[in-house]
Amino acid sequence: MANSLQAVRGMNDLLPGETALWQSLEATLRAVLGAYGYQEIRLPLVEKTELFARSIGEVTDIVEKEMYTFADRNGDSLTLRPEGTAGCVRACIEHGLLHNQTQRLWYIGPMFRYEKPQKGRYRQFHQVGAEAYGMIGPDIDAELICLSARLWRQLGIRDVVLQINSLGSSAARAVYRERLIAYLSTRQTELDADSQRRLHTNPLRVLDSKNPAMATVIAEAPSLLDHLDADSQAHFEGLQALLNTAGVAYVINPRLVRGLDYYCKTVFEWVTDTLGAQGTICAGGRYDGLIAQLGGEAVAGVGFALGLERLAAMLAASGYPAAEAPLHVYLVLAGDAAQHAGLALAERLRNEAPGLRVRMHCGGGSFKSQFRRADASGAQFALVLGEDELAAKTVTIKPLRATATPQLTLPVDQAIAYLQAAMQNGHP
Repeated sequence: MANSLQAVRGMNDLLPGETALWQSLEATLRAVLGAYGYQEIRLPLVEKTELFARSIGEVTDIVEKEMYTFADRNGDSLTLRPEGTAGCVRACIEHGLLHNQTQRLWYIGPMFRYEKPQKGRYRQFHQVGAEAYGMIGPDIDAELICLSARLWRQLGIRDVVLQINSLGSSAARAVYRERLIAYLSTRQTELDADSQRRLHTNPLRVLDSKNPAMATVIAEAPSLLDHLDADSQAHFEGLQALLNTAGVAYVINPRLVRGLDYYCKTVFEWVTDTLGAQGTICAGGRYDGLIAQLGGEAVAGVGFALGLERLAAMLAASGYPAAEAPLHVYLVLAGDAAQHAGLALAERLRNEAPGLRVRMHCGGGSFKSQFRRADASGAQFALVLGEDELAAKTVTIKPLRATATPQLTLPVDQAIAYLQAAMQNGHP
């Protein structure tokens, strides 16, 4: 009978053939974040639902339609995290990380949103986020953007464009919001159902609509940049000057908004046309009021998040060289005595030659079948332990890839030295 158990829709397995690329991507991310002095923080998968309702906004799509929320055994409402910033802020407040100090933090892990699964958008997805606290100027905004630009260079990603905008202060945005509602109300018959629903609850999100039929309405809407307060205008001009100095190219997109309520001033996205409709691979901005909103001190914050599935898809399509490191050695064993000796030899190899990748044959089988498995494993060498080798306290080294290299039978100490030299002289 066929197995009917399958992964939950939109929650995908990453198989061994795929994880090498992810490991390489994650290693690059860690290296770049470390180069800028960001420290890793590890956060729970589950938070109190109230955290997201208060931070993201109760009338956002995420809170209204997309969160995985449930009551635990005590009747508390809990939610699988749909994003990382709120949990990071909660942890900083709870552990006193923001009192009279600045922080540069990053996190990595799965997030959960109940969305229609499609390429680059899943119900369980993985994000890396970087957050900086306690710095009010545009310099930290520019640093985060430079960090992300460096990441693309390190990964060899070229087909991305930086879009920036300013949402201004909450007071200036409130004035703009009323003007936008008035304008959209005059065009209400041209709005799609989603935009009509958002008209009075979250009208800025109408500007983010990807519906081609709404393009003219959005293009003719009043611009938020024309309604910035003086401080936000100076901040935005300062950011542009810093990006110009750093040589980071950008496009000002006055229609760029973020889907979460807590953003203010700088917002930015890195977008690409290589992933179809899901073109944003990294997005972020400033959220100076969020920490106080969640009960902390009035501390400034700015950050970004990037989706690993979308990055991995781009890298796979570009032929990114990320193969799992092959084995150096596969132990072929004949008989019970060789099984015992082989286990001891495998451990000794790992002890005395750190970095040597060793697999011992398990499960029995003939010499012929073991050699087939050794060859299929991709190992550079088969190490053979049979009755003759055990009696002479030797091991036979059979090259599996370099056919011109002769087979050798050596004392165990010499065999270990031979393999160490082979590894240092170019075997991967």
